[in-house]
Amino acid sequence: MKPFIEFKKVYKRYHMGEVTINAANGISFTIEEGEFAIVVGPSGAGKTTVLNILGGMDSCDEGQVFVGDKEIASLNRRDLATYRRFDTGFVFQFYNLIQNLTAVENVELATQVSRDPMDAVTVLESVGLKDRLNNFPSQLSGGEQQRVAIARALAKRPKLLLCDEPTGALDYNTGRNILKLLQQTSEKEKMTVILITHNHAITPIADKVIKMKNGMVEACYINENPLSVDDIEW
Repeated sequence: MKPFIEFKKVYKRYHMGEVTINAANGISFTIEEGEFAIVVGPSGAGKTTVLNILGGMDSCDEGQVFVGDKEIASLNRRDLATYRRFDTGFVFQFYNLIQNLTAVENVELATQVSRDPMDAVTVLESVGLKDRLNNFPSQLSGGEQQRVAIARALAKRPKLLLCDEPTGALDYNTGRNILKLLQQTSEKEKMTVILITHNHAITPIADKVIKMKNGMVEACYINENPLSVDDIEW
């Protein structure tokens, strides 16, 4: 059976004067549909490059990238925009909420460009923000803002949820709660979730772990018995 995501010998190079940086240096891996995958590695390992290519925000110089039935490395700009719009959801480290819109309005904005969106109120309630629907971002804690960002991504009903260091700006306990929410979302919705991080201590909660270094995959393995977030310390 064909995997949901497949990178095949993917290269991405950046040129800075006479220097060439191999951000992705022959990367190959697969991720199955519904898996909660963690891509881990130090700064400069190529994690964000992988996420940007998967999200259709960047392109590779060589290789193939399959997501479902699409080979996204060969899509033109218009088709990539359609892919981003309907197939992917993004959760960023610093939330990227619109400050003059309430929590529910931030989510509703995403639903307006979706084919079959979830109800904004319903999805916010599902992430524990029933009593914060009409609050502006400045009236929310960091953890609450990240929950709005997750709700905004989930409301699109994406096939793929991409999370860029989603706990990086949060305190320990709030970060645990966000990780728990992402793990539960993957399990409950059978959604493919990919999280990038520099923190090796959280890898036991993933179904699959992809370790990166110097633009290459150093190791890729499956956790046969992933731990719950409550069972790890970092």
